[in-house]
Amino acid sequence: MAKRERVVRMSVEQPLWQALSGYRVLTMLYAVLLFFLHRERFERPWVAASYLAVLAVWTLVTLPKVANAASCTKRFLGADLTIGLTGILLTPFTDLQARSVDGLTLPSIWVAGSVLAFAVKGGWRWAAFASTFVGVANLIQRGHPTLDTVHNVLLVWVASIAIGYVVEVARASERTLARALEIEAATRERERLARDIHDSVLQVLAMVQRRGTALGGEAAELGRLAGEQEIALRTLVSSGLVPTSRVSEDAARGAVVRTVNSADSADSNDATGTAGGEGRDGASGPCDLRALLAPYAGSRVTFSEPGAPVLLEAAAARELAAAVGAALDNVRSHAGEDARAWILVEDWPQEVIVTVRDDGPGIPEGRLAQAEGEGRLGVALSIRGRLRDLGGTAELISVPGQGTEVELKVPRVPAEPRGRGKTER
Repeated sequence: MAKRERVVRMSVEQPLWQALSGYRVLTMLYAVLLFFLHRERFERPWVAASYLAVLAVWTLVTLPKVANAASCTKRFLGADLTIGLTGILLTPFTDLQARSVDGLTLPSIWVAGSVLAFAVKGGWRWAAFASTFVGVANLIQRGHPTLDTVHNVLLVWVASIAIGYVVEVARASERTLARALEIEAATRERERLARDIHDSVLQVLAMVQRRGTALGGEAAELGRLAGEQEIALRTLVSSGLVPTSRVSEDAARGAVVRTVNSADSADSNDATGTAGGEGRDGASGPCDLRALLAPYAGSRVTFSEPGAPVLLEAAAARELAAAVGAALDNVRSHAGEDARAWILVEDWPQEVIVTVRDDGPGIPEGRLAQAEGEGRLGVALSIRGRLRDLGGTAELISVPGQGTEVELKVPRVPAEPRGRGKTER
């Protein structure tokens, strides 16, 4: 059995947590060392020593909390920031000259680790929140802020926001990379399945089609059905779309079960509703138009799509697919069962265009107006009416003897209903 592709996720965030853990330990040792070297300047050294002892124990005990994003909770971040702010505000009570002489606070640069934890956990907004509190505490501690104090506060504030923003960009890049790896793995797996299916099932269906056509009679019908299933299976393995299998009118009378290439407009509404992935409760949401149009592909209907999801609102996608079904109904009715048809889907930033073209005899000039006057409103209602309600247009181009082409345009943003299009079928 072939080995399946496995996506290995890489974390660009985990090294940041590891670096933060090391930073907290080193800056804690640095704060303790500064106190030991300059302990003679403290009027209340026992207060400073007590605080630094708590800081050292807190830093070592909470190392598992800064090991990853899951363990670094909001409660921990709040407590950690509170300890840092407490050390800043205690500095004037341990060193009476701290307000008159620029110097380091009790936690020193350790408090920046608290701000960095906010940045790595929640991005630049969390970093701005934490650094603002640190800046205010430093200004209060100084009493009358100097230029150096303001400079240091702004530096911490800007740097923490920048780091938080970089973290958000890194996370977005990681998600994009993971998605790309998943798509690549899925593509490789689909290619493998396509090779296996081509070497077995497709060849058998092709052989059944040839032999059935040669034998004639009921075998010819089986051969035709095998050919349709071959087309549907090729669509599945080439684009990953699953055509909907339905029962034709002949099968309803007990003859055979087959995949319907194109159904009447009422049936296509039901089919598109199931193929679009919409819930039974009728909830709307983004829908891949390709999945709704794939069932129309068959031995005489070629379906071409961009190879990527064509997302529309579920209601708009269903109506557009129903209009395509109505256009294919017209191909069968006016060009004959043996006529070939092509469905082309174009995905543009502002609109989605679906073109249905056939190789039939075309429509004589004035025939549409005559049909509408006779009360035959299939084109006017099933196609043009649907597109008008969506704010789109339906344009028909037909030259006698050269087939007919229907171009259906639907805007991505719902617009007000428009008037009649140009020349519509």
